[in-house]
Amino acid sequence: MFGDGWVTAEVPDDAHVVPPGVSLPLPPAGDLQAAVREALDRPLDTPPLRDLARGARRVTVAFDDPTVPCYAPLWSTAIPLVLAELEAGGVRREDVTLVCANALHRQFTHDELAGVLGEDLVREFGGAGRLRCHDAEAPDELEHLGTTPEGEEVEVSRHVTGSDLTVYVNASTTRGFSGGWKSVAVGLSSYRSIRHHHTPDTMSMSIEKNRMHAVLDRMGSVIEDRLGPDRIFKVETVLSNPLQVHRVLGGTVGGTRREVVGLTRAHQPPRRDLVPEKVDVVLYGVPDWSPYAAFSFLNPILTLISTGLGYLGGMIEALGRPGCTAILATPCPDRWDDVHHPSYREVWERVLPVTRDPYEARELFEPEFAVRADYLERYRTGFGFHPVHGIMALYPLKRLRHAGRVIVAGATDPAIVRHVGFEPAATVEEALASAAAEHGPGQSVAVIRYPAAANRA
Repeated sequence: MFGDGWVTAEVPDDAHVVPPGVSLPLPPAGDLQAAVREALDRPLDTPPLRDLARGARRVTVAFDDPTVPCYAPLWSTAIPLVLAELEAGGVRREDVTLVCANALHRQFTHDELAGVLGEDLVREFGGAGRLRCHDAEAPDELEHLGTTPEGEEVEVSRHVTGSDLTVYVNASTTRGFSGGWKSVAVGLSSYRSIRHHHTPDTMSMSIEKNRMHAVLDRMGSVIEDRLGPDRIFKVETVLSNPLQVHRVLGGTVGGTRREVVGLTRAHQPPRRDLVPEKVDVVLYGVPDWSPYAAFSFLNPILTLISTGLGYLGGMIEALGRPGCTAILATPCPDRWDDVHHPSYREVWERVLPVTRDPYEARELFEPEFAVRADYLERYRTGFGFHPVHGIMALYPLKRLRHAGRVIVAGATDPAIVRHVGFEPAATVEEALASAAAEHGPGQSVAVIRYPAAANRA
């Protein structure tokens, strides 16, 4: 992939062509409705959802926001079935609120939410004022539950703490990154809590010993201790690929998480084992895609850093030896959505010239951006990302502690590439020749074939 198109390139004959591990080698469910019903009727470690719902007078049904890379009709299939089970348990529909768990992502319009929930649900619940997006900056909508033994503050939405039952519909789990307590302790939390586990060091897709989920599990223990073990029912989804669902699971947060991680571990080999030995050059194209560009478009920070080094860049450390060269092929157009990504342009113009060290950027700038009234207002009322999100998008620059160089091939404006401290090259072949000047003509190369991708529009 090269932006929203393709580019051909000549690579060494002995280059390793590596699959990206985006999809699981598991068959799609033949009947999605039946898969969801199975999860609700026969959960892993709780009574059926309708039994849990008996006596509940106020219920929250929370769901991932549209940044989640699931393009199967999961939400629009699962949520009506959840509502039917709640009704069977005696819960009136007018006592149910639907909450989009957007965390520090932007809030979404009802028209945008209709693209994932379906127009009927949005019309019914939106018209009655019972379809909400989470506001991580609304003090009257958040409750501080305490701290973990390590001092991490736990703050979650009152839609969770004030409900007799919360049902969370999670649409996908990407390796070890998403799912589990991340749904509630991030999606329905505040920056006050999120700052503990969203750091350059902790954010991880690792299936084994995931430090981010270790923090989230500690936070989840605080939530369960305060609310009780039966107040949150989790619907967790395992995808065959972004377009198809393999399996849907129901039960506790911990129980569904363990099952999903076990499935992933069994069917996705460690990425470090995809080449016989570490290589000198890791090469891949960057598609015109970012989870943060749903109903929007990418900017240079999202293209080069968040997607280029972040979501796609795990392969650099998995396949490349220390000091390797990463080659990213992308046109990287100079465009900015100041409505949906209001702080990003300032991060580009003000932060990157001062430092390209994500740890330093976090220390110097994140406290200021976290309280910027102009950006916070655009987050709360203007459908913009939270102001710290532009700083967090720089965290993948930590890969530069492993990769010696980053060369960007095919960028339309080389000045954009140099602004980040990367090196421009006109073509992939030119980038490979530049890398060979350092690693030698016999340099080893791994080519990752990332698939085509598209943002919701």
